[in-house]
Amino acid sequence: MKQSDGRSVAMAVGGVLIALVGLGLLLAFVFALQRGTESGTVEVQLGSRTFDAGSAEQRAASIAREGPILLPDPASGQRDIYLQHLGDDPQDGWLAFDAREIDATRECTLRWDAARGLFEDPCDGSTVPADGEGLRHYPVAVDDKGKLVIELNRAPETGDDTAP
Repeated sequence: MKQSDGRSVAMAVGGVLIALVGLGLLLAFVFALQRGTESGTVEVQLGSRTFDAGSAEQRAASIAREGPILLPDPASGQRDIYLQHLGDDPQDGWLAFDAREIDATRECTLRWDAARGLFEDPCDGSTVPADGEGLRHYPVAVDDKGKLVIELNRAPETGDDTAP
């Protein structure tokens, strides 16, 4: 056997051993990860659970002047939402809801019609009331520092019975 044939065999055997060690480490990691969770499943959650929408007082004043605030895709790239304030108290009356109907494309993002006090769908002309009734809603709270916090990762609710 030539010396170059011996090197080739040694390199091939070494490559196989390295691959087996890598596979073993990967499997050990997967099994350790499964044992590290109670259910044996891993739930991946990217990004923040909440969205800081700014000062409640400043946002309420802005909405009173200019209408609801469209927050383009604040979380995962899957949804645009409207931040709406109804009432006079900046600590209360906050709503956050999808900016379009379920399964609608971005071209069908609702538009605020200030004269009528409602949203209009540019694709089919349908309307949605100012409180976003019928759309998916996300919980909004004012924290102890006066900041608006929208819970984006909590299961959204349909706003059919949401009261301002």
